[in-house]
Amino acid sequence: MSVSLQKGQKISLSKEGGGALTRVTMGLGWDAIKTKGFLGFGAKTESVDLDASVVMFDESNRPVDVVWFRQLKSKDGSIVHTGDNRTGAGDGDDEQINVDLSAVPGTVKSLVFTVNSFTGQNFSQVQNAYCRLLDASGNKEVARYDLSVQGAHTAQVMAKLYRHNGEWKMHAIGENASGRTFDDLMPSITPHL
Repeated sequence: MSVSLQKGQKISLSKEGGGALTRVTMGLGWDAIKTKGFLGFGAKTESVDLDASVVMFDESNRPVDVVWFRQLKSKDGSIVHTGDNRTGAGDGDDEQINVDLSAVPGTVKSLVFTVNSFTGQNFSQVQNAYCRLLDASGNKEVARYDLSVQGAHTAQVMAKLYRHNGEWKMHAIGENASGRTFDDLMPSITPHL
């Protein structure tokens, strides 16, 4: 059963039958912008390039690595980005970040997932955008965060996975921000560490 996340909500990432999740996938999906033509003629589709990123932080809340469209794999190999989708075309997740939680180094305290509009459209223009967390062992959706917040922001600090008492938990942040890359979002990320 999937949990529909609300801003600020926290959930434990343990399986329904007991035991912790060891592999998770963060999926991001959206649709291109459809513009209507005059009297139904000349309708167009405008590509939107949303980007999913994850920043790894240590115990001192310092960034130690990042996985994004310019670096598709963490230096330790525990996190892999499936590649940059520049249009939003197609069904399902347009970008995915796969995390092997059991391989994330013990020095990493938290993973912060972000989404930004590299092409600069604000989220009030982007249709059907969502982020979700899956148990990668069975491709089962664990949690979903709908990006339905309308406004002139071009990015969002979406969620944080963090270690707490030896277990991974998830905090749905949902903080609106502006910027084209994760680096632009660092001032918005740090209050949530």
